[in-house]
Amino acid sequence: MHNKPKYSFFKNWRYAVDGLITAIKTESSFKLELFFSIFIVIGIISIDTSLTNKIILLITGILVLIVELINSAIENVVDLCTKEIHPLAKNAKDIGSTAVMFTISLHIVCWCLILIF
Repeated sequence: MHNKPKYSFFKNWRYAVDGLITAIKTESSFKLELFFSIFIVIGIISIDTSLTNKIILLITGILVLIVELINSAIENVVDLCTKEIHPLAKNAKDIGSTAVMFTISLHIVCWCLILIF
């Protein structure tokens, strides 16, 4: 790839921060999940369970945000490639949404198992 910039830790960090700012400004699902993560972290701190269980809940909660960001990136690339309703474009977006749904389900299952047992 000819347009690949030379590696720079600080520039790459800046790109990541720019991506986070863009996601917060433009992605309503990410904003909602980020908002709920505040209460999730408070809940994790508040519940009486082992440190291992708290780490599991924290990791699965962060995983929801990561997968949502990947899904948003997929949706942006699909929108860049075509504005038409194309079956492959729909599939790409739907599969990304399914990944988010599975991750949220995993997080909920972890909460239920930890609270029950």
